[in-house]
Amino acid sequence: MNIGVFDSGLGGLAILKEIIARLPDYNYLYLGDNARVPYGNRSPKIIYEFTREAVEFLLHEGATLVILACNTATTNALRKLQRDYLPKRYPDRRVLGVVKPAVETVAEGGFRRVGVIGTHATVNSRAFVREIKKVLPATTVYQRACPLLVPIIEEGRLDWRGLDLELEECLRPLLSKRIDSLILGCTHYGLIEEKIKAWVGPGVTVVSEGPAVAEKLDSYLEKHPEIKKGLKKGRQRRFYVTDRTRQYEKLTRLFLGPHFQFGDKLELVDIAGR
Repeated sequence: MNIGVFDSGLGGLAILKEIIARLPDYNYLYLGDNARVPYGNRSPKIIYEFTREAVEFLLHEGATLVILACNTATTNALRKLQRDYLPKRYPDRRVLGVVKPAVETVAEGGFRRVGVIGTHATVNSRAFVREIKKVLPATTVYQRACPLLVPIIEEGRLDWRGLDLELEECLRPLLSKRIDSLILGCTHYGLIEEKIKAWVGPGVTVVSEGPAVAEKLDSYLEKHPEIKKGLKKGRQRRFYVTDRTRQYEKLTRLFLGPHFQFGDKLELVDIAGR
């Protein structure tokens, strides 16, 4: 059985890259629903239905464990999938998200004034606030939606003056709250982590989800040997997309590196209405 990784687009490849770097021996399935991206401006009901269809596809393809490498999907669909969907359909499978690993990293640091940036859907869900308050009740959480960062990053305009202006718009209100840590609540933001660190300065600890998810997944498997022993170790990677857009090759190089080649590993699939 395999580890599945899902994102509404291709940003989750950045999460997958970190997971493979830490746990290279397992087989992985990646699904990017780029035909319906972005999820961030959809209603919670639609986000759940799209995410459920994606999870259904990966489980049908042989995933024992699925990582929702998408903050919007995690914050709007994970709890319902775990509570209602899996017990009825796949009681022996697991679905995990990207919020708790980042929150656990913050908790380990004992931070007291935490900033979070993400999409409107992620911020409006208040999932980061709820999870942080569970483990750090005395901590104050400040959120900020930064909807323009993703399109700028996907255009590859990482040195564009407009990116600096948008970062100032996103981060200055949080810095005025004297935050001591900042969660990058979107898979894309890891690509501009160094720019963000430069903006917030050395006094703010930046938590990027890729390394956090990889570390916590490793720990999760150690704590759940019944899942770990069922995972195949063949170093196989299969990639699925729901649309072959002109951008997908550029984006995969952006997230996985310029030397990565899909070859025949990339498959076009239809997951709607599963």
